[in-house]
Amino acid sequence: VQLVESGGGLVQPGGSLLLSCAASGFTFSYSAMNWYRQAPGREREQVATINIFGDSRYYADSMKGRFTISRDNAKNMVYLQMSSLKPDDTAIYYCNVGNNWGQGTQVTVSS
Repeated sequence: VQLVESGGGLVQPGGSLLLSCAASGFTFSYSAMNWYRQAPGREREQVATINIFGDSRYYADSMKGRFTISRDNAKNMVYLQMSSLKPDDTAIYYCNVGNNWGQGTQVTVSS
């Protein structure tokens, strides 16, 4: 299993970022996919989950209305569109399936 995140970076408060995760080594279209994040000094927390068809999504309360998870089963990709970003969103964002994790992509929200 390989999960490769991309799209992180430095963004000002109120800005947007699109994170991408390229997945391989498993049957992507049969797997629910997750995004997690971990801020310095804090535990890793679940951000969002999407089901295999892409028509059911879960969001942590603090992300509702600001983040959107999506997937492309033809490309084995999962995305996290983040908007109205806040400094508290600063963290390493990880793509996850089962017990498998990507290397993470750093998101920093700062003016």
